[in-house]
Amino acid sequence: MAVYPSGAARAALSLVCALLLAACASDAPLEHGEVQGKDFQSSELLQNEGNRVTAAGMRANHESLMLLADKLYRRNPGEWRKTAATREAALALLDGVMRTQQAWAPLGGKRDVTALSAALSQDFQGDRVAAFIIACADTIVTAHGGKREFYYLDSVDPQHIYNAARNMETALWILNTRRDARGQPLLLANELTPDNRNLSFEREFGKIIGRLDMLAAYMTERYRRAAISYVQGIVAAPLLAFLPVK
Repeated sequence: MAVYPSGAARAALSLVCALLLAACASDAPLEHGEVQGKDFQSSELLQNEGNRVTAAGMRANHESLMLLADKLYRRNPGEWRKTAATREAALALLDGVMRTQQAWAPLGGKRDVTALSAALSQDFQGDRVAAFIIACADTIVTAHGGKREFYYLDSVDPQHIYNAARNMETALWILNTRRDARGQPLLLANELTPDNRNLSFEREFGKIIGRLDMLAAYMTERYRRAAISYVQGIVAAPLLAFLPVK
């Protein structure tokens, strides 16, 4: 007796085949690296395209924030020493807090934009790098409805995502311009001198802002097209009715 795969198994097999075919279809050069997709997981069967795009952006922004944290710790070693014995240990702790969405104790329970304001205040005495990066991450997660993974019934508000992008722009501007009581930058970040040009912080923040703006535009267009398709269905229904044949 023949055994046929279930509907879910067939769908998963079709998806895997489509991904493999897409990977093989490109003849673009690979000298500077190759685009990487996430390995297939069964939970993807409970996600639509919008869910996947949103989650991919969330993962990319997390990686960008971790890269920024590493760069800031390298330029401001006194900050990681307030948190851990080594820079690597401080980064690992920071990563865990962001992934589990814990409150950062030195911020006194403050979250999202309130935490950002505290992290960038002159009188903050804790690890400012950790506080700043965690507050940025919390602001982004809050804009996504407090979630890092998304499924069929989940949705995000495009305006909240758009606002998060503007908040990242404001945070970057404050980081570059605000000084402490001694007139020194709160954190050493971008450097633009006759002998050295280091704008890597600006570029990485630009990536985060660009992803957020793109997601806001994508979700707005997706919702708009859903409404248009609904209206099209109503208008076209009389034209699509079957006619009697006898």
